[in-house]
Amino acid sequence: MNNLLVYGAYGYTGRLIVAECLKHGIKPIIAGRNPEKAMKFANKHGLEYDVFEVTDREKLESWLKRGEVVIHCGGPFIHTAKSMVQACLATNTHYLDITGEFQVFDLVKEYGEKAKEKGIMLLPGAGFDVVPSDCLAKHLHNKLPTATDLKLAFVSKGGKLSRGTAKTMIENLGEPQTVRRDGDYEGVPMGKSAREIDYGDFKQISMGISWGDISTAYHSTGIPNIEVFSGTTEQQLSKVKRAMRLSFMLRSRTIKNFLMRQMEKRPDGPKEKKREEATMYLWGQVSDGKKTIEARMKTPNGYTLTALTSVLIARKIMEGDFKSGFQTPSSAYGEGLIMEVEGCTFL
Repeated sequence: MNNLLVYGAYGYTGRLIVAECLKHGIKPIIAGRNPEKAMKFANKHGLEYDVFEVTDREKLESWLKRGEVVIHCGGPFIHTAKSMVQACLATNTHYLDITGEFQVFDLVKEYGEKAKEKGIMLLPGAGFDVVPSDCLAKHLHNKLPTATDLKLAFVSKGGKLSRGTAKTMIENLGEPQTVRRDGDYEGVPMGKSAREIDYGDFKQISMGISWGDISTAYHSTGIPNIEVFSGTTEQQLSKVKRAMRLSFMLRSRTIKNFLMRQMEKRPDGPKEKKREEATMYLWGQVSDGKKTIEARMKTPNGYTLTALTSVLIARKIMEGDFKSGFQTPSSAYGEGLIMEVEGCTFL
């Protein structure tokens, strides 16, 4: 058995991942929640499929037994990752997902020892979140092993959010920015932390955000102080600061559910031409109090990159190249992983 499984395959990013699989001659077995969408997508590509919620443990485990590794694309992962990971442990299935939520990385890490005992790998964040930034963090730490502070940032030029990513952001509305200080998490008012960052080809104001790297980069490097920024505008920054005055309302489940319903009415992601025109820029900085080192990276758009990196890692696993237990991209494959992807370069 050497089958690849993709859950949430008919979603925007899931479709890109399946297309990348097919380029490599891999016909994944797909699944999802929506019967009509799953059947239509499977029939279009001649794929085997199943339909179930991730909370249906019996059906989930039956499906997972048909493959060696699963790429989990059915977010928001804060609600779905636990069920999938537990089922992977029960069926000895390697786990990959495309989350960017730091809470999910922490959750999956709790199952690391059980995964090691089972001889399987749990590697959340196998897409744009967090392959390039994790490799960048490892690259910088290798240059300055004494580093005590790490800052990372990213920005998209010409791209738009997918519907799935927007839903994840809605889930976090009203919450403070989370950073890592002295090895622990600490809350900072959203919008308070902002700085101009030189991304190499341009400079842009960037705002502190709660992102997966505050978990993964800590695991990969051991650096105790970590903060992540994302490119924004002065206007957007001002809107965030004003919105935080109503944070108690934004945290309301009723409001979040309303925004989720509105999001369902929008296209599930950018059109191909718009997506391919977009480029991602990343910046990183480490310091040990005496010395500071910076590095910059340029990659294809986040959605294309997610398909490329997640399938690359899945192929490695299927070829027997993996480390059991909880892993990050760079702890499993080193800082050079991202450079195996065409279009990725240091600036």
